[in-house]
Amino acid sequence: MSPLPESRAATARWNRILAPFFGPETRRSVVQLVSTAVPFAGFWALSYLALDVSFWLTLALAFPAAGFLVRLFMIQHDCGHGSFFRSPRARDWTGRVLGVLTLTPYEYWRKTHAWHHAHSGDLDHRGFGDIDTLTVEEYRALSWFRRLGYRLYRHPAILFTVGPLFHFVLIHRFPWTTPRAWKKAWRSVLWTNVALAGIVVLAHFTIGLRAFLLVQGPVVAITCMAGVWLFYVQHQFETAYWRRHGDWNPTEAALEGASHLALPWPLSWLTADIGIHHVHHLSSRIPNYRLREALTAVPELANATRLRIRDTLRPLSLALFDETAGRLVRFRDARRAYLPSGTAGSRT
Repeated sequence: MSPLPESRAATARWNRILAPFFGPETRRSVVQLVSTAVPFAGFWALSYLALDVSFWLTLALAFPAAGFLVRLFMIQHDCGHGSFFRSPRARDWTGRVLGVLTLTPYEYWRKTHAWHHAHSGDLDHRGFGDIDTLTVEEYRALSWFRRLGYRLYRHPAILFTVGPLFHFVLIHRFPWTTPRAWKKAWRSVLWTNVALAGIVVLAHFTIGLRAFLLVQGPVVAITCMAGVWLFYVQHQFETAYWRRHGDWNPTEAALEGASHLALPWPLSWLTADIGIHHVHHLSSRIPNYRLREALTAVPELANATRLRIRDTLRPLSLALFDETAGRLVRFRDARRAYLPSGTAGSRT
């Protein structure tokens, strides 16, 4: 089904408004890449040297190293959108190399993330590049065993700890739900795995596997958890936009289904301003280093849902989309809504 005329008109209007911010600037991209990769390598080396002093010092240094690795992931993210270098060859090889560091096969991620952008907020096109989100009715139709599985999956203690590691360390090595027809994505998975195996072999014959894992393990764990938290709060808030495909509008999905996460300056820098997520969803052609310029220049963009760090605690308990209420709700909210009249306060 093609977009409705009013949807196409809204998209064209926003493309005209945001056109001055489209496209990468090579100098700024190179500076951003160097100013991120060099500190990452430096903190990694310091973490390794710190093993001779104390593992706790190595662990402390893992946090800034992970921060720079998150920023490298955001650069890879822009490469996947074609908004980091003008040269396709330059941005694709940059993305592939960074994909090894971030455990994220570049072409595979680019394909699934493009699906996310094309269908974000569309209840009839879930499945790739999203955090699994069921409607209340879908959840109620599950067996008790599958309900338990979904509740475990959505529990913050799993979603933001074990879940990120499972996704980046294991699923990205063999993404079994990916269609076999996506041959380029599968080749990306294969060659990323080969490169990772090469790094492990090199580490074995140089610094040793134990030292490598003691340094890289905490960095990867922190990066994965931070990345999933960022992605979650950018789309999982109470009034987030979700519609059935016939009523779905891509512009509304961008402005109402993606948040503006207002982070303190150091964190917004490390995350390459990805918190200005509604602008990114309006046009992924805007490089990360121009998102704030667009936000400042276009007053209408200030109307998005704005979250600060302290505002992200409540959304962590949201788990289901209530199509009747038009909002994300907690499990207990959904249960109360289906209790007989007069029993809303009773225990079940």
